[in-house]
Amino acid sequence: MSLRNIAIIAHVDHGKTTLVDQLFRQSGTFRDNQRVEERAMDSNDLEKERGITILAKPTSVVWEGTRINIVDTPGHADFGGEVERILSMVDGVILLVDSSEGAMPQTKFVTGKALKLGLRPIVVVNKIDRPDERIQEVLDEVFDLFVSLDATDEQLDFPVLYASGRNGYANEDPDLREGTLTPLFQKIVEHVPPPALEVDAPFSFLVTLLDRDNFLGRILTGRVQSGTVKVNQPIHALDMDGKVIETGRASKIMTFQGLDRVPTDEASAGDIISIAGLTVATVSNTIADTSVTEAIQAQPIDPPTLSMRFAVNDSPMAGREGTKVTSRMIRDRLEREAESNVAIKVTESEDKDSFEVAGRGELQLGVLIETMRREGFELGISRPRVLYREDENGNRTEPYETVVIDVDDEHAGTVVEKMALRKGEMTDMRPSGGGKTRITFSAPSRGLIGYHGEFLSDTRGTGIMNRLFEKYGPYRGPIEGRKNGVLISNGNGEAVAYALGPLEERGILFVSPGEALYEGMIIGENAKPEDLEVNPMKSKQLTNFRSTGKDDAIRLTPPKIMTLEQAIAYIDDDEMVEVTPKNIRIRKALLDPHERKKASRKKEAA
Repeated sequence: MSLRNIAIIAHVDHGKTTLVDQLFRQSGTFRDNQRVEERAMDSNDLEKERGITILAKPTSVVWEGTRINIVDTPGHADFGGEVERILSMVDGVILLVDSSEGAMPQTKFVTGKALKLGLRPIVVVNKIDRPDERIQEVLDEVFDLFVSLDATDEQLDFPVLYASGRNGYANEDPDLREGTLTPLFQKIVEHVPPPALEVDAPFSFLVTLLDRDNFLGRILTGRVQSGTVKVNQPIHALDMDGKVIETGRASKIMTFQGLDRVPTDEASAGDIISIAGLTVATVSNTIADTSVTEAIQAQPIDPPTLSMRFAVNDSPMAGREGTKVTSRMIRDRLEREAESNVAIKVTESEDKDSFEVAGRGELQLGVLIETMRREGFELGISRPRVLYREDENGNRTEPYETVVIDVDDEHAGTVVEKMALRKGEMTDMRPSGGGKTRITFSAPSRGLIGYHGEFLSDTRGTGIMNRLFEKYGPYRGPIEGRKNGVLISNGNGEAVAYALGPLEERGILFVSPGEALYEGMIIGENAKPEDLEVNPMKSKQLTNFRSTGKDDAIRLTPPKIMTLEQAIAYIDDDEMVEVTPKNIRIRKALLDPHERKKASRKKEAA
């Protein structure tokens, strides 16, 4: 059976996963009457809730005697560590672009990686049934993007299909609005070369994804680069320098059929497979026949740009909800994450009670924290901070991001003003049709921490912001942080409506009556710049005097409830987010008011 390996790359929300659903249906992978979830490839709970792809997943369809291995890749830059490795497994890519939004920053990031590897893309203009489609302009944008990424003449001569993934058709004619995906299958078979690998050489295989199974242990996925592997064949794992890290046997070999892993007796060069049987080997290691001594070159991974401190939860309410609360459990979980996700780095602090976790962005670390709290962990999370470096002259540099913002024309002025305060430099501004403007900035990552919520408020929820790591550039100087102070509980107990009523006049509350509070917990935002300690537990003194009933019924405004990402973006350097399976609370890092005063004096003196 002939073989083709392809990856589908696109910006988030341009319809990759929906298109793969239709490829399954039309290749006969699913029976016509089989009940299949929508966006079947997004199998992880968080992927379903957020409607995004977080983990890259291989799958396989058979079309007219050709096996097509397809890898669905994440569209967010935060999960770019996945994308870079995956591209080394394939021989071609389908670049999917939205017929209205066109080429977006994430498209640029992944396409740049694919072109550098010499892959020749097939461009699919998706969602052509949108009323606001601008197909020709989008194609021009894609061509300009390829030119700016130094594409070769061969890569610039790309085939184009016009499709609607949701309705299941693709055509070479942009005016047709019917049909099937047969033209796409044909284009894949014609345009993507079969793997040009040595079948007769000894077996070798580069690990690109790592998974765990309760029965099989570690499952290593990648593409067979040379030779053939059979079940129970002796194999060994080499690190990037060619040093043997373990030897063992290929106890199980699995290939992909639709969404399932299917056991097979042997696999040969070009196949994308999963192997079980090794206990130490990890991502970017080479698994090979014991006669092989040279490691396969792995793709270098872009460095982390942001870090957060994950600490043991030490609040007075610690251990009430979670089952995993010790530093040992947190360390094991983080080490397991760093093992399978090469874009994350974990270092233990000197006090052994906290860990510095560095990653690509707030979304990536937010997803990790959310996954851990669902697993029963309790954590204290610090404010994100960027990772600085030094250039060759010893000057401090910081990470910059390209920020592309689409907003209604009326909000453009506000956005430009806010980005200027955050040291963002406007590099492009153009109308994008339909009363919208597209503005591009180059901004330090530091200034963007916590901006997304404010951006949504400023644009009445209609703005779209896309960010992408650009470079390390000169340090831009101090950036103004949060302007408001906070309201801090001065004791332990339950919040009382009688006390919260007057506190509402001071600012915005985060808690409701009856909620358990502790000293040092943040219960609201002060309308003024300074922090204020308050008593939210004060109850009404009972006396013999009859009141006229004016203060019997206290009506409170519903509190502001923050999501995990909003809370992480909101906190200041001396604050933390307490994350438990059932609650997200904001607190001061030092709960004792005297300790806080001492620390602030020290800071002022320094």
